[in-house]
Amino acid sequence: MFPTPKPLLVPNTYDYESSAMVKPTGFREYDARWIFGKEINLMGVQALGMGLGTLLGRLGVKREIVVGHDYRSYSASIKLALTTGLMAAGCTVHDIGLCITPMAYFAQFALDVPAVAMVTASHNENGWTGVKMGMHRPLTFGPEEMTALKAIVLAAEFDLTGGGAYRFVEAFPDRYVADLTNRPKLKHPIKVVAACGNGTAGAFAEKILTGLGAEVIPLDCDLDHSFPRYNPNPEDMKMLHAIRDEVLKTGADVGLGFDGDGDRCGVIDDAGDEIFADKVGVMLARDLAKVHAKPTFVVDVKSTGLYHTDPELAALGVTTDYWKTGHSYIKRRVNELGALAGFEKSGHYFFNSPIGRGYDDGFVSAIAILDMLDRNPGKKMSGLREALPKTWSSPTMSPHCDDEIKYAVCDKVIARLTAMKEKGETLAGHPIVEVNTVNGIRVTTDDGTWGLIRVSSNKPELVVVIESPVSEARYRDMFHAMDAVLRENPEVGAYNQTI
Repeated sequence: MFPTPKPLLVPNTYDYESSAMVKPTGFREYDARWIFGKEINLMGVQALGMGLGTLLGRLGVKREIVVGHDYRSYSASIKLALTTGLMAAGCTVHDIGLCITPMAYFAQFALDVPAVAMVTASHNENGWTGVKMGMHRPLTFGPEEMTALKAIVLAAEFDLTGGGAYRFVEAFPDRYVADLTNRPKLKHPIKVVAACGNGTAGAFAEKILTGLGAEVIPLDCDLDHSFPRYNPNPEDMKMLHAIRDEVLKTGADVGLGFDGDGDRCGVIDDAGDEIFADKVGVMLARDLAKVHAKPTFVVDVKSTGLYHTDPELAALGVTTDYWKTGHSYIKRRVNELGALAGFEKSGHYFFNSPIGRGYDDGFVSAIAILDMLDRNPGKKMSGLREALPKTWSSPTMSPHCDDEIKYAVCDKVIARLTAMKEKGETLAGHPIVEVNTVNGIRVTTDDGTWGLIRVSSNKPELVVVIESPVSEARYRDMFHAMDAVLRENPEVGAYNQTI
């Protein structure tokens, strides 16, 4: 028997070293994340592995799984604890070692293994850990699988049949790099700043981009799990500003920033301006629609309204589907619709064949961006950006809200804004013409200005995004109006950044 996990234990005690601690809120909508040591201990991670192996068996999936870990000081030990749990539940574990998340997804195909468990907290600050899990490649877990896994782990209802096995796959990153670079080289010279925030992607970025034929200027690519300069998060303005400075200093054609586990890519153009990932998606959609006739794209509700209003996309016969934010949701929707690609404002991009395999990979995204530049010789990244219709849009802003109450708070906001539309009330002085509640609430007024409030799936936060195609003043007015509704709930704390 294995002890039932407890939600809280005190470190440096017998119980902490002899019992599993698993805080229930760590099971999120489509992956799992905890503060290591405070919300989960190594025995708790072992219980997670037992639960995952048990779930695979219950769902009729072969108990064979790829594992890997990111470059944090504690990730290797967490992966090994997870591995022991998986083996106890009868799984054959294929360990590919230090890797980025898309490398683990790729291993499912390359090694012909049905399941994956990647130990990473992605771009979360040091102290966080987590696991991204999947089966039925290229899909990853959604709420149904996460709810089932949570129930198994917290009740310790494990099937510990044993019979597991362990295999370390040597030099697996070489296979991943070869898969990305075994293609025609870029036809035109492109100088690229590749920034990795000292995260895991730094071990591979220069080799991959050089292999494509680009001239690479590495920035913060040395592995350092203390993240001395900034957190490896291409939505973080500190990282974007560091890339901007290097682009302007070196005269690079583009700056690419990769997040901590390598599944996202942020962009700075040759003029030093950051291009939010949803706008880059519009640029890519324009480019790809000229190569692939009348494609369908999936975008998340945080993304720009240009996917529906851009006249060039309309002329090219593009179909766009707005869907729930989250790598698991967009990945599934892309798969269901047979879309050419999916784009998230956070920088997760999902390319289907013939570009990718349907999962999010920051380097596949980088290749698509470089190919776009290569297909447009004489045009700069800034020129492609300036060719888009002008909008004023915010970064992703995240006011604090505790995990235990954030969904209830968001439900109140949804009810409040929905009631405002039904009563014919105005928002920031304009009538509400559309309400989208597929994920939180996205409210659009009569001039196309919109605001979104939703729950963060990864952290104790809400998410706020604003955009206006009219003016900066309208953009700011909408922010203050949406924030006023949010502030009717005193549980909501300060923003991580604001406009």
